[in-house]
Amino acid sequence: MVAARQMFRRRPYNSCMNHIRLLPFAAADGPTNMAADEALLEAARDTGVASLRFYAWSEPTVSLGYFQPAEVRRTPNLEALAWVRRSTGGATIVHHHELTYSFALPASAPRSPESWICRFHRLVRAVVAERGVPSKLVVCGAEQKLGDVLCFLHHTPGDLAVNGSKIAGSAQRKQHGALLQHGSLLLNRSEFAPELPGVNDLAAGTAVTGDDLAAELAARFAAECGAEVRPGEWTAAELARVPEIKAEKYANPEWNHRR
Repeated sequence: MVAARQMFRRRPYNSCMNHIRLLPFAAADGPTNMAADEALLEAARDTGVASLRFYAWSEPTVSLGYFQPAEVRRTPNLEALAWVRRSTGGATIVHHHELTYSFALPASAPRSPESWICRFHRLVRAVVAERGVPSKLVVCGAEQKLGDVLCFLHHTPGDLAVNGSKIAGSAQRKQHGALLQHGSLLLNRSEFAPELPGVNDLAAGTAVTGDDLAAELAARFAAECGAEVRPGEWTAAELARVPEIKAEKYANPEWNHRR
């Protein structure tokens, strides 16, 4: 682990900013989670603050990619679940036994020749490898589509897979140079998507917890950025924006169906 962190520090182009705010872990419904992510993107865009958060879902929830028709959720195992539309692309995700993350970086963050999706998934790969789960990034030319609806059956470049099973996927959105990236790391198989194993279904040793993974990923994210991750709180302005965004978009049936 020490050697890996030293390797990250040797990359001068990885220095993003002086510090990154780590927000408290929380569980919420789908519209609240998606509105919170958008509020972080707005804060990065307007105030230059960089933020990282890990979160869970208060109930099993389906999220659709921004461009997916709402009808795709009307499939066995999914149609009875709560659902929300993401502001990012991609296919359907069943948020259940997983660790979800998001980070927002301002336009002033230095650029890297490598996509942040690949960079963050490399950190996930290192963390799960230490827990007995070797994985690899899907490379260009190795794409495959194993199903029509679920995102984790679509293997695209940068995704993280174990023996042909995708365990981590992410998506991005940009506003005036600011970047929002969020993604899911499957921990355990969900009865609503039994074809998708999680890290603990593939590991041979002790069960991996979301708290454990979040703490280690936060530390590695800091090393990757060459910045300090500091525990912080939501600002009053951000807390005010979350319910506004939620009402306008993610809890609004018209917005969710309009595709």
